[in-house]
Amino acid sequence: MLGNQHTFRNNSISAQVYTMLKKEILEGNLQPGERLIVLEIAGRFQISQAPVREALERLKQEGLIVGQPNKGSVVSNITSKEIRDIFVLREIIEGFAVRESMPHLDEDDFRYLENLLDEMDEAAKQDDMLKILERDMEFHGFFYKRCNNHAILELWNHMRSKVMRFMAISNRYYSTKKLAAYHRPLIEVLKSGDAAEAERQFIDHMKSYKVIHLD
Repeated sequence: MLGNQHTFRNNSISAQVYTMLKKEILEGNLQPGERLIVLEIAGRFQISQAPVREALERLKQEGLIVGQPNKGSVVSNITSKEIRDIFVLREIIEGFAVRESMPHLDEDDFRYLENLLDEMDEAAKQDDMLKILERDMEFHGFFYKRCNNHAILELWNHMRSKVMRFMAISNRYYSTKKLAAYHRPLIEVLKSGDAAEAERQFIDHMKSYKVIHLD
């Protein structure tokens, strides 16, 4: 029993460290190339090294950090070209995902999407960058999950962290206060049942984000 409690406690600490480090990466407090040293992080949080290693492994799986020879774990880089390439890909596959999902959407789905935007709005009022980004990714990720195409879902899972990273950088330059309101017309067009118009509006929504020069 004690062993199970210890595991649960470590998992909980690991999750907290993961969230804090992820927030610092997305907010730019931890810059690309910056080293994440297990011993230093453990000392900072006054915890053992095991949950720190677990947190770093999660960040590595998401592509937010990478392992480098003689350096260990460092914050991964992201370039303008990577973002442009991802947005071109999103314009192709997200339109498809929306189109394929639409015939299966019901009132529960619309309520779910509206709740995400309500939470996004509340997070913007609290200036909670991580929660804003998570709700934004959940909104768009919903269609990749519902389009019933595993290959497309895998593509989304692969690029999600980089999209999130770009949005975090973009949000430093542009206000997030109207971000939820900016998404609401997308729900209305989904309700209309016009798949071609929904695809067009989702693509226009993505095109409206300018790719900031990151290199």
